[in-house]
Amino acid sequence: MHDSAEQTTAEHDKPITRRQTAVYVYEAPVRLWHWVTVLSVITLGITGYFIGVPLPTMPGEAIDNYLMGYIRFAHFTAGYIVAIAFIGRIYWALVGNSHARELFCPPLFRKRFWQEVGHELRWYFFLEKTPKKYIGHNPLAQLAMFFFFVLGMTFMIITGFALYGEGLGQGSWADIAFGWVIPLFGQSQDVHTWHRLGMWFLVVFVMTHVYVAIREDIMSRQSLISTMVGGWRMFKDDRPD
Repeated sequence: MHDSAEQTTAEHDKPITRRQTAVYVYEAPVRLWHWVTVLSVITLGITGYFIGVPLPTMPGEAIDNYLMGYIRFAHFTAGYIVAIAFIGRIYWALVGNSHARELFCPPLFRKRFWQEVGHELRWYFFLEKTPKKYIGHNPLAQLAMFFFFVLGMTFMIITGFALYGEGLGQGSWADIAFGWVIPLFGQSQDVHTWHRLGMWFLVVFVMTHVYVAIREDIMSRQSLISTMVGGWRMFKDDRPD
């Protein structure tokens, strides 16, 4: 479930040499998807908020007061980018290395996985003195990314394009592909409400994700933020676990 850095052997009476080791974890397409999604989700969150709480109506010609139109356009564009990038990410999970698949298939039926989830929870609550080392995502991160981000983003894409299909009109590609969502929820306003709740859900997730990433980069035994920039996981010690 987890891999350790190479340990330097030494005689009992000699100090063990500590050195930082590195493993290439996140391939370029995974890193590109991550940062494109970051920028797109920020754009979606800001523009989505104003779509739900529009700016006051301004007097004058529409062409001179088209700010909300630009906000909607930015929202729709970011939505397309997120959806296309997400499809590309699913494709790379199939053809990339093993770490590219971690978000989509956590080993939920393995006892050891849940034991290590418990260990990570205790570590985050300061009940464990020493965290374990992982090359990829730790088990708790896998669990959170799957249930909160993968499923959450899927929900937002489906409901978002269902609402987009209303604007494009009946018979449009979005209406044909996602029009079934609106009657499933009851009516259009219900989809709007759930889509907006989903936005706040993702806002909370992103805030938690940023906090955990910074905390792990400082307190854990391996790099985190720099790994998503350069792809290399750097270990801070050579202890085996």
